[in-house]
Amino acid sequence: MAYTVHTDADRRALLEVVGLPDVEALFAAIPPQLRIRGLDLPPGLCETEARARVEELASLDQPAGPASFLGAGYYRHFVPATVRALISRGEFATAYTPYQAEVSQGTLQHIFEFQTCICELCGLEVANASLYDGPSALAEAAFMATRLSHHETILVSAGIHAQAAQVVATYASGPGITVERLALDDESGRTTIGEAGAVAGAAAILVQQPNCLGVVEDLEALAESAHEAGALLVVSVNPAVLGVLEAPGVLGADIVVGDAQVFGCAPSFGGPSAGFLACKEAYLRQVPGRLVGQTLDADGRVCYALTLQAREQHIRRAKATSNICSNQALSALAATIHLALLGPRGLRERGEICLARAHYLHRALCSLPGVRPYVSAPFFHEFAIALPLPADDFVAAMRAKGIDPGVPLATMERGARAVMPATGNGPLTPAGNVLIVAVTEVNPPGTLDRYVETAAEIVDSALPGAGSRREGRPR
Repeated sequence: MAYTVHTDADRRALLEVVGLPDVEALFAAIPPQLRIRGLDLPPGLCETEARARVEELASLDQPAGPASFLGAGYYRHFVPATVRALISRGEFATAYTPYQAEVSQGTLQHIFEFQTCICELCGLEVANASLYDGPSALAEAAFMATRLSHHETILVSAGIHAQAAQVVATYASGPGITVERLALDDESGRTTIGEAGAVAGAAAILVQQPNCLGVVEDLEALAESAHEAGALLVVSVNPAVLGVLEAPGVLGADIVVGDAQVFGCAPSFGGPSAGFLACKEAYLRQVPGRLVGQTLDADGRVCYALTLQAREQHIRRAKATSNICSNQALSALAATIHLALLGPRGLRERGEICLARAHYLHRALCSLPGVRPYVSAPFFHEFAIALPLPADDFVAAMRAKGIDPGVPLATMERGARAVMPATGNGPLTPAGNVLIVAVTEVNPPGTLDRYVETAAEIVDSALPGAGSRREGRPR
């Protein structure tokens, strides 16, 4: 029998605090077919029998293959075997967070290299040692902006993924920071500032690049609007696009955050990965988390040390720059190794392949009857299409034929509480027939063709007599 520390009275008290009647309601967001009520092991099994049963259950998992086009924040990219081989070495896999720098030089060095990679990608002078993930990094950046600007209002673009916006709103609810939503333009899908003065008194504008519809935002225009009003521009970027797109810092972003999962880490049901935060040097003292600096020891040798922050500052409650006192060093190391293997040329080539394949699939799908682009602005490797049938029905039909075609836009919003009022187009007012499709280098051209052929059959069944057209394949 398993032992748990919580009594029935403890559980009742916890449920009462969150306002739920029972444990079933706590897990209601998880589809019933995905819930496992224990391992269902018969009594009296020996170790080999128990192992065989557990392996049988584990075999029911269906890892995503080349016919998966899921995205919406976590993406499948090819990870060279070298990455896993190196981070599995004992000195990396067992190392803990470097409280005592004199015995952690290797850990400190690879964190310093990670910081250097992030600075180069983001076009900014300073980066931290990593944070838990992209959404928490975004929330930390919002808090950082309020400290720097001495304002208590944050403007969050509707183009930020609903779950990430929920994290920001949850963080902000504690100190009473006001969170307001900026709409997306109905036609282009880009963030709109609205009438003059809409940014006045705000600490920061938070946007995502590319946004949750896959659209490439006009960061220069957003930075100009933010700075004219005395606000900061915070950009949550997918770093995989930065081999092709210009660095947000070069375009005027003051703070850039994101998730390094796209380098070295599989989606793995949402983690682990490593969040990052980069900023201008002028904001150095307000950076959350850890910073590693490079210096010389007494003998003139290069060495590394935690700098500018004491561990104790993270537990000083309101006076601390953050409640984060750890970092995701192993995932950050995986990202650093992967980036080193790619190099600038490899990063660009990978981005160009993703870009070409996504645009090929988009053109081919939009040539089918009743399928059209949801918005008009340029996109990178993720895009939104409007279907002639409910997106949920389309997804079910495609999955029955072995293809995971993407994420219904409505599902993205259903996965998070409505924490801010809906305004304008975008994920807060989703159409039930809109699908978000992500394409990366792991989706080969033949699989793209199979996607289009299968989608054509499903669309034809929804609109009898419709035909389809095809275009040339990408590399």
